Amino acid sequence: MRILLVEDDVMLGDGMVDALRSSGYTVDWLQQGLPALPVLKSEEFTALILDLNLPDIDGISLLRKLRREGQTLPVLILTARDALDDRVLGLDAGSDDYMVKPFALQELNARLRALVRRSKGQAQAILEYGELLLNPESQQVTYRGEPVKLTPHEYKLLQELITQSGRVLSKDQLQQSLYGWDEGAESNAVEVHIHHLRKKFYSDLIRNIRGVGYIIPQLELPQHRDNRA
Repeated sequence: MRILLVEDDVMLGDGMVDALRSSGYTVDWLQQGLPALPVLKSEEFTALILDLNLPDIDGISLLRKLRREGQTLPVLILTARDALDDRVLGLDAGSDDYMVKPFALQELNARLRALVRRSKGQAQAILEYGELLLNPESQQVTYRGEPVKLTPHEYKLLQELITQSGRVLSKDQLQQSLYGWDEGAESNAVEVHIHHLRKKFYSDLIRNIRGVGYIIPQLELPQHRDNRA
């Protein structure tokens, strides 16, 4: 999952970026709110973590602008404002969840996973694709009942493709989901990860749509016959 963090506190922001990345997220960080508007128009993120006390715009005003512009990505407000009226205001302005500082990283991770599940219409915590199971909490993968060891980037790539199965994702979209703005990556990194995933599972799992990108096909639902006479 690729997270956009909007937080002006440098010490807290540094700590959150490190902690979220160690939990398997790709994180990009802005210390002001207004730059988030063009960034969210031009790049894809899975969720937004938004502070309210920003130096250039109030977080509630920013959130309202995003919703008026049609941004539907999940938003988690993370703020020191703990009054009931503030929580109600944040939720009514368009946030999907509201956490008060200080917070526990374990709870933040759980709330992010729940936000993403709801945004994608997933009821279960475990991702299933045929005989392939992914556990976003532990980042463990099994195939045909056997554990499969993946690197962090391989796991993130597989999760992104399965979560969006049936949709062709360009190389640039996949690279953005794996590497933040300040994380360098080789130009062929996506191809290398896909090659390794095909070897660890099966060659037709990830298909290349020439000139467009990569896709994990959506599984077809079983057909039920009507046996009535």
